[in-house]
Amino acid sequence: MILRVRSLSLPSVPLAAAAGLLLCLPVGLMPNRACAQADVSASQQMTLSAFAGVTYTFSGLYSNGAYNGSTASGPVQGKSTGITGGVDLRVGHFGRYNPTVEVRGSYPVDTGNIDSAKDILAGFKLERPVGASGRLHPYVDLLVGRGELDYHSGGYLTGGFVYFFTDSTVLSPGAGVDIDLTHHFALKLDAQYQQYKTPVVNSGKIWSLPVTAGVIYIFDFNQRRRR
Repeated sequence: MILRVRSLSLPSVPLAAAAGLLLCLPVGLMPNRACAQADVSASQQMTLSAFAGVTYTFSGLYSNGAYNGSTASGPVQGKSTGITGGVDLRVGHFGRYNPTVEVRGSYPVDTGNIDSAKDILAGFKLERPVGASGRLHPYVDLLVGRGELDYHSGGYLTGGFVYFFTDSTVLSPGAGVDIDLTHHFALKLDAQYQQYKTPVVNSGKIWSLPVTAGVIYIFDFNQRRRR
């Protein structure tokens, strides 16, 4: 018997970004220089960046003894390689801490023998620059979204059923560090601990570990003002 399982519920993903910028008073009530300084200061509170990288994932799902047309010598954990990309919008600061809204997605390019995952996630990230130069930005994040597990080599056999894919809500706490290289570029090292719901295991859920190394581009909307 062949099953294709899809979850029916899709909870809303909290996604919020807010910033306020006061309008300058009419000419004569506020000096032009003060107006310009206020505008730059307010816009500096928001920083937009985009990142992309290579992700290596330990799926948390082990072989059930038969895959790829042969019998495994023992349980083997699923592994896959993919690409991850996303955007971050820093919405202000709280002391030295910078709250950020993040949206990211991952897609496998080397799916491995057992399973692979693709997802789209959104949530919040909190980072703080450290060190004398402030070039290191360690962070923690909490993302929620939707993901799909694809089972390869003829599907995943368990309990008399064969599963080709399942999809579910994904919970993804994580941590990492961004390392500034220049005014516009930085490196990213990131690890997530993602929960997928799936009927192919007795517990009904698996935890995967995607690790990403990538590059960040930081947009500067105030460059023209500094000239």
